[in-house]
Parts: sequence; structure tokens; C-alpha cells
Amino acid sequence: MSLPAIAELTTLPAADHPELLAAPVSAALAGWPEAIGVGVVAIDPDLADTAALVAAYDLDLGASGNCVLVAGQRAGEERIAACVVAADTRADVNGLVRRLLDVRKASFLPMDRATAESGMEYGGITPVGLPPTWRVLVDERLTRAEFVVVGSGVRRSKLLVPGAVLAALPGAEVIEGLGR
Repeated sequence: MSLPAIAELTTLPAADHPELLAAPVSAALAGWPEAIGVGVVAIDPDLADTAALVAAYDLDLGASGNCVLVAGQRAGEERIAACVVAADTRADVNGLVRRLLDVRKASFLPMDRATAESGMEYGGITPVGLPPTWRVLVDERLTRAEFVVVGSGVRRSKLLVPGAVLAALPGAEVIEGLGR
């Protein structure tokens, strides 16, 4: 299987390059057969934010995925979900996500908690390698993409994940209309 590519960047097999990944991402890819189709590219950390990356490499904003962490409570139980949506949309946090989590109010996880509990850097959080108790909600639109550019857990690289592989992430729930 050939790996997807971005402009002049060199795409490497992600599972073979733990030095370009956060530890939980590397561990998740090492134990996952579908990881064979996942690539990683090294980037300038200053380009980690979606707008900068898309501009620098003339990428389609719709093929770039943003992963946001959302939490809510119900009966004293905290419920956390990673929402993966195309970068040209926003996760429907106060509507669909709130209902899926079955909570009164859903909010973005504070940055310090998001990084500490995921083991990933801010600006590099990805749905790969998150704690198994967190739900992973993936916008259906992304699953049809040739590949989706998402974080690698660190700011200095990005994962290139085929849409079908994104849908096959352990525990992933494909949700129509997650991104609006």
C-alpha cells in the first residue's frame, strides 16, 4: 500500500517512526494492523496550526482534520469525547455532541487537562492513541477522503490517515453531520 503525500514533504510509515510521534500515538500505531496505511510527515512546528499548514502547503481545508476534546457531566460522571471534523467545519458541540454524550452541557476540555490526560502537545492532539475510555467521534465526511491530515501528538509532524482507516480507529464512531 502506498502512503499518501503532501507537496514536497517526505511521507514515512508512521509506525516505523516513533521519534515523530507522541508516545501514546506511537504505542497505538504499533499494535494496530491498519497502521500500515498511515503516513507521517515532519513539519516546522510553527506550521502545526491548521491555517498555517494549509497555506504553506496549498492543502484542501476539507482534507485537514481537527481533533477537539469535549467533556460534559451526567449524574456525577464525566464523559469525554474526541471530535474529529474537517477543518472547514466546526464540531456541533452544543447540539449533536451534547446529545451523543447525553449531558446537559458540553464544553471544550481545558488545554492543560487535554495535554496532560492525552499525553499530547497542544496543536498536535489526534484521535490516535487517546485513553480508551474516551469516545472518538469522526465526522462521516472525513471517512470518504483519500487521506486526512491530523495531528501526530506533537507539533513537529502530522499524520496522513486514509479516510477509511480513520473510520476504523479502535472505538471510532462515525457520525453524520458532526462537523457543521
